[in-house]
Amino acid sequence: MRDHGGNSDAARAQYGGEDWIDLSTGINRQPWPVPDLPAHVWTDLPTATAKAALLDAAAAAFGTPAPGVALAGAQQAIQLIPRLWAPGRARVLGPTYNEHAAALRAAGWQVEEVSTLGALAGADLAVVVNPNNPDGQRHPAARLRALSLQVGRLVVDESFADASPAASVTAKASRRMLVLRSFGKFYGLAGLRLGFVFADAATVAALSEMAGPWPVSGPALEIGRRALLDRNWAMATALRLGAETMRMDALAARAGWRLVGGTALFRTYATPDAAAAQDHLARARIWSRVFPYAADWLRLGLPGNESEWMRLEKALTNEL
Repeated sequence: MRDHGGNSDAARAQYGGEDWIDLSTGINRQPWPVPDLPAHVWTDLPTATAKAALLDAAAAAFGTPAPGVALAGAQQAIQLIPRLWAPGRARVLGPTYNEHAAALRAAGWQVEEVSTLGALAGADLAVVVNPNNPDGQRHPAARLRALSLQVGRLVVDESFADASPAASVTAKASRRMLVLRSFGKFYGLAGLRLGFVFADAATVAALSEMAGPWPVSGPALEIGRRALLDRNWAMATALRLGAETMRMDALAARAGWRLVGGTALFRTYATPDAAAAQDHLARARIWSRVFPYAADWLRLGLPGNESEWMRLEKALTNEL
């Protein structure tokens, strides 16, 4: 099992207790409010009409004319994309979300992790997470479009781009530049398992064939469509998250931590000892994320309400 956030069951097993605040992921803890759904989304097989309606809503929300396919989360896209073509040389800009390299290796690709955007040039397939997880590094859209002409194909994972659309390249998705979008993170409904790939028609058709007839459930189609059309909620949420990241950074600074980077949904800090910091927070039943390649990095998602914020503040100021 590769290292991920969201493993709060391990925290419960080690530290005990039930009322945990899981800040180990970048999932919005104030989710889009799911309404009652019509019975047919539970009882009927997903229809082509429902799938098309979801994709129309996604294209409008992400501002793209490119063809798209809905899948069971961005994770399914990460696992399927390496199998679209014969394996060759792949380069991944890292450190980043570890499933990209793992999925490529499992499909037979020769994978190299590189540390600069320019070093991706010449690869048969290149992967950039933008903004990056976990350090929040961003690359201008124009630079990514230029890079797509220097590689066989470029995969841009925009799973954390909802709150910062200016840097998105979804509108320019094409045969040479595939763009991944996540639904569950920004909308706070990760358990729904919904994500998208935008590319050219042939690539989208191939992914659809690989995914099978019903990769997305009827409830996910309906909830995703409604949520993506709710632009007032999205705008208000982006504003709220922007303010809360500043609040989080201020708390971390008071604890003596230095900001490494982040997005509107998570912040990554340099600490004297990340494992010790994670242990300290865990004793207040707050779960965080550490990284095997950076002993001083600790990542925190944003609390979901004032009570959670106060618990975090007490933990960071040793008032346990």
